[in-house]
Amino acid sequence: MRILEGLPLESHPDLLVGLGTADDAGVYRLTDEIALIQTLDFFTPIVNDPYLFGRIAATNALSDVYAMGGRPLTAMNICCFPVKDHPVEVFREVLRGGMDAVHEAGAVLAGGHSVEDPELKYGLSVTGVVHPEKMVTNAGLKAGQLLLLTKPLGTGVVATALKAGLASPEAVDSAVKVMTALNAPAAEVMAACGVRGATDITGFGLIGHALELAAASGVGLEIEANAVPIIPEARDMAAMGLVPLGSHANRNFCASKLSFRGEAEEILVDLLADAQTSGGMLMGLDPDQAERALGLLAERGITGAVIGRAVAGHPGELELIF
Repeated sequence: MRILEGLPLESHPDLLVGLGTADDAGVYRLTDEIALIQTLDFFTPIVNDPYLFGRIAATNALSDVYAMGGRPLTAMNICCFPVKDHPVEVFREVLRGGMDAVHEAGAVLAGGHSVEDPELKYGLSVTGVVHPEKMVTNAGLKAGQLLLLTKPLGTGVVATALKAGLASPEAVDSAVKVMTALNAPAAEVMAACGVRGATDITGFGLIGHALELAAASGVGLEIEANAVPIIPEARDMAAMGLVPLGSHANRNFCASKLSFRGEAEEILVDLLADAQTSGGMLMGLDPDQAERALGLLAERGITGAVIGRAVAGHPGELELIF
């Protein structure tokens, strides 16, 4: 964020969500009933299979539209391909994976842009729509609401173990299942339960994205560390030291706004800071909607977990309870 210092924040009466609240996407009002959601995301491979990499990258990019309470309409490929280093079939499989994710989301792949790059990167720019009065943002949490998470953590740790040749096939399968699952069902549940404050958990980890919610909403957050779902194998891998550098950076960056109640389990804190790819939705629910939300998620094949609450005290800060 230091790069942005001194640059003015964009201001326009129809720009409903911009950079100011660290939200997942920008939102621009077209009419009283339609607002445009715009986002983009791309990154380097985190799995070896090119098709799965494409699908994961696309699912991750689409998630930002769902996090705003919207519906994706169109997507465009972002391709940085080392075309001299790999057969063309590799890049075709990346694109096929992305296309399949876009189509599963009910969106249209409208084109894209490619450059030759020594390091493979792929992702999407995505355009979606939402009703201006029904959008979900980082600033929508209220004190007294419960926090519900829709996917387990640990994909960053598993990806690091995979690169080191230390991930079991079962662990990789678990992580891939998490990363290729669209957040569309979670967005449906958010709409049904009147959610106005939420985010998807990606590169800043659970604690980083939770603090963004806390800061934008002016509330404090309390998370029951042992209630947070974790990919089972990820715990063992984290204990072996297979924690990505980005996760350590997340923990250090959040340290001044993070406190502990009880004796902190260091491995678990590392996992709560683990940089995720295509992670779950963290949403704020009125207490009388929590059981309904869990039931609706279960009907859609998702095991959600209530992991904490928003409180009026210590606004902009996060307390982990052990």
